Amino acid sequence: MATSPPPYAPGEGPTMSVSVSVHEGTIEAVRARVGKRGVSGYVEAAIQRQIERDGLAELIAANEEIHGPLTDEEIRAAEEKMFGGSTEAAA
Repeated sequence: MATSPPPYAPGEGPTMSVSVSVHEGTIEAVRARVGKRGVSGYVEAAIQRQIERDGLAELIAANEEIHGPLTDEEIRAAEEKMFGGSTEAAA
């Protein structure tokens, strides 16, 4: 049985309450950053970032399936193009 796509993209649609279990230390760290009333927004943003990362990981895996993994040389060349110069740690 095929499932239909969700009616809303991440970050869209009405809000809804869900129950999740999170370690007390994690919640306290979040509250220390954003206060008690900012927890939902913080968690929403974190979930959206994880969804983006999952999507990128899927794209990378699909690309590697077609073209094979990047070589160290290709990675260094891309880093140099993006960041300029060598990104290797000084010896």
